[in-house]
Amino acid sequence: MSETKKPVDINALMQAIPYARYLGITVDQRGNEVTTVLHFSQQLIGNPVLPALHGGVIGAFLETTAIAQLAFEGGAGPLPKPIGLTIDYLRSGKPVDTYGRAEITKQGRRVATVRAEAWQDDRSRPIAAAHGHFLLQAADDTTTS
Repeated sequence: MSETKKPVDINALMQAIPYARYLGITVDQRGNEVTTVLHFSQQLIGNPVLPALHGGVIGAFLETTAIAQLAFEGGAGPLPKPIGLTIDYLRSGKPVDTYGRAEITKQGRRVATVRAEAWQDDRSRPIAAAHGHFLLQAADDTTTS
């Protein structure tokens, strides 16, 4: 992060996003490492027979993880907007806390490409992965979309 960009309180950002707040997403930030945490609650279950986390919850968690990483690296300003997001569901999400990390794989002036992964007990065994493109807006950008 350059010196000209204001640092962002990622946990405050999560509280400012209504759906992230509803899902119970928090951020564990240690130095330059940002890990999002989806705290388990019964309302997140999509299949009560297994039980398994709802796929939409996992997808929203991965999208939020990517946005948190972009906000952390980009500093204060308008939130990035998703252009497209592809999610690979790799295994069922168990009824436990879920963790996420994202990496910006390419960043231009207007668009960033991000890869995110979610895991539960073992980081080497992700439950889902996402690849997305996000529209970045400079603080002085007055265009609306």
